[in-house]
Amino acid sequence: MSTNTAPVENTSGGFGLLQINTFLNDVGRPAANATVRVIDPATQRVIEEAVTDGDGKIGEIALPTPPIDYSLEPDSPRPFNQYNVSVSFPDYTTAEIENVQLFPSCTAIQNVDLKPVFDSVTIPYPTIWGEYPSKIPESEIKKLPFANDLAVLPKPIVPSIIVVHNGVPSNSSAANYTVSFKNYIKNVASSEIYSTWPRETLKANILAIISFTLNRVYTEWYRNKGYSFTITNSTSYDQAFTYGRNIYKEISDVVDELFTTYISKPDIIQPLFTQYCDGRSVTCPNWLSQWGSKELGDSGLTAIQILRNYYGSDIILKQAEKVDGIPLSFPGVLSNGSRGSSVRTIQRQLNAIANNYPSIKKLAVDGIYGPKTAESVRTFQRIFDLPVDGRVNFPTWYSISGIYVAVENLS
Repeated sequence: MSTNTAPVENTSGGFGLLQINTFLNDVGRPAANATVRVIDPATQRVIEEAVTDGDGKIGEIALPTPPIDYSLEPDSPRPFNQYNVSVSFPDYTTAEIENVQLFPSCTAIQNVDLKPVFDSVTIPYPTIWGEYPSKIPESEIKKLPFANDLAVLPKPIVPSIIVVHNGVPSNSSAANYTVSFKNYIKNVASSEIYSTWPRETLKANILAIISFTLNRVYTEWYRNKGYSFTITNSTSYDQAFTYGRNIYKEISDVVDELFTTYISKPDIIQPLFTQYCDGRSVTCPNWLSQWGSKELGDSGLTAIQILRNYYGSDIILKQAEKVDGIPLSFPGVLSNGSRGSSVRTIQRQLNAIANNYPSIKKLAVDGIYGPKTAESVRTFQRIFDLPVDGRVNFPTWYSISGIYVAVENLS
């Protein structure tokens, strides 16, 4: 796998934004008053230094990137610039993240989960730029049941966590990382494709990544083989993943909208095992081509049209009925004027989150969605990098629920 440890001189032609969010051990608690430095890896010059606010954030930083054209055509010069990030906090090891990647006209989000002992992170090149092993082909539909008679879920569900093995399956010395399902999908998509691509192309690729992952979950693929993890980060077997890497807001927003949606066929229950490749250095008939999907997005095709071009005209999109670990499923959009138990749930959860994020104003739990509830929702959306509109839509409902669970687990 490409490790990308050598600094490369930055190029100019565009600008991207870098958003840095800091936490103490878990997303449920912000790291206020941490010192953040953004460093040019080529010169080691400190470009920006700032102290995080009460929500553990610093303002977006505009930084030079290559021109956007580099990311829109294969065989172009490197389409992203790299920056190092250092975060210091009293009584904690300084966090060092090398090679945070910025694309033009996009927002890179670097979440820094501070720990008493922090293992430095070096972000490798995306798979369509670096050199990675090709995927070993597998059947897109797995045979059920399995030989060891482990229970198979009656229907696919979205798990609360994914355990990622940092190497090939047989490498018993490799670390396992436990991450939330949504954060895993955001990490993989940010490792596999470019955030500058058309939104329908991003959706098509993200749906393929989700379906690939949910097939591993539904079939208990590795646990049936005696392993203690869900999936690996080896591109020979699974999908690229780098613990601690930056993600992109453009990708994050799509994942928040689609994370319970997967690709299947009318006559099967399991998510399709949607394999893919870059379509340039590696070709893969009947699999999604990442560069090919970009061209189809440019031509105006929707995500489902792009996917049917590769996986067959009979594929359909299905919704997982349950998100594991979330107290209540999405009840529909809540906004000014909404009333009832779902509004009370949101008010109660926001109040719990406000114990750790005091910029969120506490609410009367009265089941009435008024201006004060809308303002607390807007504050939550700003803190957690969601589109800010004061409405509890699908992404905001599950984000509030997820942070609420994290906060409660810390209490």
